Amino acid sequence: MRAVILAGGKGTRLAPYTTVLPKPLMPVGEMPILEIVMRQLVNHGFDDQTLAVGYLAELLMAYCGDGSKFGATLEYSREGQPLGTAGPIALVPNLNETFLVMNGDLLTTIDYSAMLKNHRERGVLATIACYQRDVKIDLGVIDVDSDNWVANYIEKPTYHYEVSMGIYIFEPAILNYIPLNQKLDLPDLMLNLLKAGQKVNVFKFDGYWLDIGRPDDYERAIDEFAKHRQEFIKE
Repeated sequence: MRAVILAGGKGTRLAPYTTVLPKPLMPVGEMPILEIVMRQLVNHGFDDQTLAVGYLAELLMAYCGDGSKFGATLEYSREGQPLGTAGPIALVPNLNETFLVMNGDLLTTIDYSAMLKNHRERGVLATIACYQRDVKIDLGVIDVDSDNWVANYIEKPTYHYEVSMGIYIFEPAILNYIPLNQKLDLPDLMLNLLKAGQKVNVFKFDGYWLDIGRPDDYERAIDEFAKHRQEFIKE
């Protein structure tokens, strides 16, 4: 199975580390987060992998090589200019079968095989993995009506949102919605699909998921991986 791993961003929220190291190579335990992702994908049959690279591409290519040390067959697709998160997909050759797209900086225990099975059962063009994020507001929240009267007052509420995990499964026809060499982000691609009348399937996941994009989340990822390594890497 094909997998496209997005690894071309600058990771500005993790500066200054990412001024000299691409975010997917940030170490979690004794290996980069990207290596964890690649090994997980191989364990679920996604061993035909393409790294979409841009920023500090040479470092990624030097570390990953041909992918054989992770059990993968690895190729590279390099953007000449920043194309967002969806734009680089159009540059990847031979996407002629169902394929997975994901960010290269995620620590998760998602079952990629189950997601693929769900995608096929639903018979859709696109499936997006979603995770419930709980956001606690440490203030009293006031609902104000149109005449400036208090309509409701909620003390320190917690709101629940379904958020994108940065993991997608697509059919090859998705390329019809991604213009070549034009910047496009995945949220905009999803909205374009909806505007075109396409249904976007949701695969809900309630296990462990963390984007290491912020320093505090990165520290959490290091701690969680040390405590529960066997849940992330099957050896």
